[in-house]
Amino acid sequence: MTKMAAGWQARTAFATIGGGRRAVKGACMVEFLRNEDGQGLVEYALIIAVIAITVILAMVFFKDQLSNYFSNIGNNLT
Repeated sequence: MTKMAAGWQARTAFATIGGGRRAVKGACMVEFLRNEDGQGLVEYALIIAVIAITVILAMVFFKDQLSNYFSNIGNNLT
């Protein structure tokens, strides 16, 4: 494949992706797999998911200590 001004163009007779949207079977899939737009967003989402799971597991593991801590805070406020 060669990079042209209108997009990707395969070396066969039928493929013009980008401007003309005609493509050889599988050429669109190749462009999709090479496209890395949004990769950073997915990585940040995975990091946030791992952090959320870690916090939830920590809260489950330390639930008695957290309950006592927040009860003491509530009792001191009244």
